[in-house]
Amino acid sequence: MSQDTQTWYIVKCNTGNCEIIPNSQADEENNSEILEKWGPFESQGEALARRVGLIRAGKCQPI
Repeated sequence: MSQDTQTWYIVKCNTGNCEIIPNSQADEENNSEILEKWGPFESQGEALARRVGLIRAGKCQPI
């Protein structure tokens, strides 16, 4: 597997919203704003679908 492969994460911020961010940004954001992180996902579309599931399950607030 190449290091250049883009993967995506869903992160829950302290506001309760979940955002989809690339792995490069997820590595940089090791701060107190991130409460939970799900992933990695192979595509942004897969992460988006998973975020919908998290919203329906009550784990995330819609943006």
